[in-house]
Amino acid sequence: MARTSDRPTRPADYDFTDQVGHLLRRAYQRHVSIFQQAIPDSQLTAAQFVTLCAIQAQQASSLNDIAKATAIDQATIRGVVERLQARKLIAVARDANDGRKVTVTTTAEGNALVERTVPFAHQITEATYGPLNAAERVAMVYLLRKMIDAPSD
Repeated sequence: MARTSDRPTRPADYDFTDQVGHLLRRAYQRHVSIFQQAIPDSQLTAAQFVTLCAIQAQQASSLNDIAKATAIDQATIRGVVERLQARKLIAVARDANDGRKVTVTTTAEGNALVERTVPFAHQITEATYGPLNAAERVAMVYLLRKMIDAPSD
């Protein structure tokens, strides 16, 4: 009796390297790598930077507001906030109107770090776009926003 392989077969027309999720993940990994190489503060992650930017833009924010603005899940945003607070880049306080709720604001040090980092963030964006021309950049942003805004069934 012939022995069959234990390896599952896959449809011949499916190549995971051509799938949108795989390509998006690879593009994001490239962006994070560029960020870590270019950012002057080696302790600042991309998630921390976007969180600082969101808090600065919204001023007094709840954790829920920050999670929505950054598209970072609640569990992860708590850790990000704790690390930023430990570095004294943000301040966390109980909401004056609702003691169960906390509000988060950037400190002077946090604001200064954002201001120093934004020029590098522009360079990082340029490097992430890489060889894309102006029309391709516009198209990419348009298509990504369209995908993000599409209803999930």
